[in-house]
Amino acid sequence: MELTLNSSSSLIKRKDAKSSRTQENSSNMSFAKTKPPTYQFQAKSSVKEMKFTHEKTYKPESETTERWEKLHVLSYPHPKNDSSVPVFVMLPLDTVTMSGHLNKQRAMNASLMALKGAGVEGVMVDAWWGLVEKDGPMKYNWEGYAELIQMVQKHGLKLQVVMSFHQCGGNVGDSCSIPLPPWVLEEISKNPDLVYTDKSGRRNPEYISLGCDSVPVLRGRTPIQVYSDFMRSFRERFDNYIGGVIAEIQVGMGPCGELRYPSYPESNGTWRFPGIGEFQCYDKYMKSSLQAYAESIGKTNWGTSGPHDAGEYKNLPEDTEFFRRDGTWNSEYGKFFMEWYSGKLLEHGDQLLSSAKAIFQGSGAKLSGKVAGIHWHYNTRSHAAELTAGYYNTRNHDGYLPIAKMFNKHGVVLNFTCMEMKDGEQPEHANCSPEGLVKQVQNATRQAGTELAGENALERYDSSAFGQVVATNRSDSGNGLTAFTYLRMNKRLFEGQNWQQLVEFVKNMKEGGHGRRLSEEDTTGSDLYVGGFVGSKISQTVEEAVLV
Repeated sequence: MELTLNSSSSLIKRKDAKSSRTQENSSNMSFAKTKPPTYQFQAKSSVKEMKFTHEKTYKPESETTERWEKLHVLSYPHPKNDSSVPVFVMLPLDTVTMSGHLNKQRAMNASLMALKGAGVEGVMVDAWWGLVEKDGPMKYNWEGYAELIQMVQKHGLKLQVVMSFHQCGGNVGDSCSIPLPPWVLEEISKNPDLVYTDKSGRRNPEYISLGCDSVPVLRGRTPIQVYSDFMRSFRERFDNYIGGVIAEIQVGMGPCGELRYPSYPESNGTWRFPGIGEFQCYDKYMKSSLQAYAESIGKTNWGTSGPHDAGEYKNLPEDTEFFRRDGTWNSEYGKFFMEWYSGKLLEHGDQLLSSAKAIFQGSGAKLSGKVAGIHWHYNTRSHAAELTAGYYNTRNHDGYLPIAKMFNKHGVVLNFTCMEMKDGEQPEHANCSPEGLVKQVQNATRQAGTELAGENALERYDSSAFGQVVATNRSDSGNGLTAFTYLRMNKRLFEGQNWQQLVEFVKNMKEGGHGRRLSEEDTTGSDLYVGGFVGSKISQTVEEAVLV
């Protein structure tokens, strides 16, 4: 069977670390022997050669499902004093097709079985607004997701579902195109100010501008109402699964599902790493808000436009008057503008998370939201790339503590990217510090009492990247992780060495990083044992999975 699985990233650039990077930092990767399993597989050099066997002596399906839910609900979320971190794996962007069906079902079934055997807790999938509500306002098609949920449940896995209100396509790793719903695009064509706009008038169709959150611009409903109705429909359709197989709902709050402005779009070469990006505040709704904010503090002349000296997408900070070392960012005007710009983003997140909390309260599922790891120019005074994205984080101002506090207000997990990156891997001219940024976010979430989860930003299969995640989780300088989601399931993941690295990583995270590391020569997978249905013996042979 053919499996064409795509990779993506929420976008953090940029050194492409190949899987040929060897056991750098391997001292961090260690594993303890685990008990021989009740559900096991033997991994050879690649999944192409993998055979799965299980013996089936359990009870009827309904009884098994109930038993499974009771067993697995204990494993995620974990208590805060438990150093074990569950690992999830992102599914391909096109897991559900535009026609509303589960894509490549046989390959998906085999892949889920392999992931279960590797010890992962579950998988993550995007529930695309542009796919589910494409046939018209409040006409929802969840059938492809129903197929997936049942398949995930069958394999004893958990599911993280992302309420994806953004367009797929136009960012790093986006390998398919899923635009916003056609009826929404029709409204945008009539009123182009519904989407984010830069100072040159360039419109971005990735996500509805937060400037019109409370305006009934979508056929009588506000964007917040539309998002809420979508989430409510999901809750009603899958109420029997939420809190069981559906362990987490992640609320998309911007481009790439992240709480940010689309300040660094890659489509058509608009932006290139390590450019500073541009402020997205020039649609009529954002301009009206800026004007009202300026008038409220008696600075009417400051509300006519965004900064005139902030440069262009591909500029470096020192190319501009606004972001240079002692630039406008640090002036009274700069502080005024950033307080408004970042405040609008916080308000957007607050409204969406408040709505999500009301809809999913009592369901038993965790709620989470994602914040982008914008690490380039972190070592400069202005943190230009973070500012244009809406994170008011400078040498003099902590931009992540207010976000962490807002998440904590609603009991929402803060999911942060670029956990796998090291400062030494980045180009010098970009002034990057992913390690410093992650540490700051760890400290902010700890101070706010907010749970922290993580993701890798780029495709990585090497022990250096996995070891960095383990080291970050074990660090005493800030919050440990409550969960980690690996980006992303594709054909490369199942190749021999890559697969072994993932299995080692999953075991390491489960054991808090204190287990015994697998020998590099152990290609038979003799130690790749993981628990499945506790106390069950499985006796049904599953056909060989060939994922090529």
